[in-house]
Amino acid sequence: MEISKPTSIGVIGCGQISSIYMEAPATFDILNIVACADIDMVKAHAQAKRFSIPKVCTVEELLADPEVEIVLNLTIPNVHSEIALAALAAGKSTYSEKPLGVTRAQGKAVLDAAQAKGLRAGCAPDTFLGGGLQTCIQLINEGQIGQPVAATAFMLGHGPESWHLAPDFYYQPGGGPMFDMGPYYFAALIAMLGPLRRVTGSAQTSFPERTITNSLEYGRKIKVNTPTHIVGVLDFANGAVGTIITSFDVWSHQLPRIEIYGTEGSLSVPDPNTFSGPISLRRANEKEWHEVPLTHGYTKNSRGIGLADMAYAIQANTPQRASGEMAYHILDIMQAIHEASDEGHHIELSSTCPRPTPLLAGMHTLAENY
Repeated sequence: MEISKPTSIGVIGCGQISSIYMEAPATFDILNIVACADIDMVKAHAQAKRFSIPKVCTVEELLADPEVEIVLNLTIPNVHSEIALAALAAGKSTYSEKPLGVTRAQGKAVLDAAQAKGLRAGCAPDTFLGGGLQTCIQLINEGQIGQPVAATAFMLGHGPESWHLAPDFYYQPGGGPMFDMGPYYFAALIAMLGPLRRVTGSAQTSFPERTITNSLEYGRKIKVNTPTHIVGVLDFANGAVGTIITSFDVWSHQLPRIEIYGTEGSLSVPDPNTFSGPISLRRANEKEWHEVPLTHGYTKNSRGIGLADMAYAIQANTPQRASGEMAYHILDIMQAIHEASDEGHHIELSSTCPRPTPLLAGMHTLAENY
């Protein structure tokens, strides 16, 4: 697809994650960052200077700027929905860092507002569009493991307080390992296996407070107000059954990131927070695992590919892949696993989403998918 013109992007939130997004126009020529804003104007000016962004403004000024077509929302999770709703009210589509919101009501409000306005709402993660996971999707679609029957997913560590400069929000509602890292795992699972229909789970808060050990605020205590070890059982709409564990309470482990098990073999999937491999496959008649070469491009850190995909989809009037519908389904899943632990029963999900359309195999550019 030849673009009619680059899509003008306004960035709200100039913190740690913003740099990789601000590099995206160098890879995706459909993106043109025209303005950035942050409540800390020092950060906004620093990023604008570093990435040659022509305008630095307040959030209100950015939302009122007629040049901005999509608002890239890189704020903290608790205000994702607030900023998204403000962008939509201003007549601009919105693409948010994960999660879409911290409650179902917040996520649903964003989807409803976008639909009412005839605008788009997209959401990270977009790592499932990288070469690693796209190769896994192709292997599954080709029947290399037969019919998928089960999946496992594990994300275990001991929290971000040793390295993150402002780790407090990780231990408040909307944070925790499930809401922080779960979106990467669920986006990967949905891209490979499709949506879920039912979940259950158990969750606990192992430590009532955390001690920051980064160099900036060494020794300060954080009160923990969200579960930090969560186990979920996942029933997919296609009949497969999955297990997920996310934890900030584990010092070390030897578990895989994700594995998919089928009637004809097993697939070892790379870290869903990355864009590359390695990928291992062992079919039913084989005695050893073997590494599978990647069949798709975008294997380096390509955050922003979901935003670029949305910009192409708007111009082509086709569905986007990192969609608000999938982000809401993921939010519903995560909320339901926590609720299942509190209430002691399975929860039937009220949401669903399409399985995202795979990208073309080979070293095709994103534009060639339109």
